[in-house]
Amino acid sequence: MDIRLDGKRALVTGGNSGIGEAVVLALAEAGAKVAVNYVGHPEAAEALVQKIKSQKGEALALLADVSDPQAVTGMFAAIDKTWGGLDLLVNNAGIDGAHALAWESDIAAWKKVIEINLFGAYHCAREALKRMTAQKSGVIVNVSSVHEEIAWSGYSAYTASKAAVSMLTKTLAQEAAPLGVRVLSIAPGAIRTPINRSVWSDPDNMKDLLEKIPLDRIGEPKEVAQMVAIMASDAASYVTGRTVFVDGGMTDYPDFSHGG
Repeated sequence: MDIRLDGKRALVTGGNSGIGEAVVLALAEAGAKVAVNYVGHPEAAEALVQKIKSQKGEALALLADVSDPQAVTGMFAAIDKTWGGLDLLVNNAGIDGAHALAWESDIAAWKKVIEINLFGAYHCAREALKRMTAQKSGVIVNVSSVHEEIAWSGYSAYTASKAAVSMLTKTLAQEAAPLGVRVLSIAPGAIRTPINRSVWSDPDNMKDLLEKIPLDRIGEPKEVAQMVAIMASDAASYVTGRTVFVDGGMTDYPDFSHGG
């Protein structure tokens, strides 16, 4: 099966590194025009745009803090001006925040995680749905995490935000389905990205991590990106309101493979 997104107008938030960068490249390879959203490291976003253009694709870099609704409105206005609308949104921007037990956490830091991970996804989905429901077509893919299902001590804001993204996905899917729009979520497990380099680059940390993954390896950003492309394509035309886990079996709780 050849997954194609020819002519589709896409936006990937947090698209200049890690999983976001891989998603941008996968969508462009499938034929989509891709807007690369960033909040830091503009040089990385611009390099990605130039790479796509060198391969005869179409892309642009857009600065916007997704937790700021006015910045999000401006970003979508820029896409309207350039491409006349949007067909695909990938809500990838997110942070995990500093490790802290809930009763020791800084309220402002806790709130920031929610504002980026949840409010950011909402702000962007809201703008996208205005356009998609009017044209009666479109797909939104929210990037969640295995931690929408698995508790993670020290990261209560992150887990709460991702569980909320899961329910946001289901509710938006229910609202938009009659108007021809699909809303999905993808939940990566342990993926080899710069943000978790301290884990996969350390042998002891890596050994501990692999005990949590039945496939006995961590995933690559491209493996998440390929699934996003499938979910966004007509190959998944009858799928909406669900989270797809790309986690090597982590949510299968391998510790129970030898009994309870």
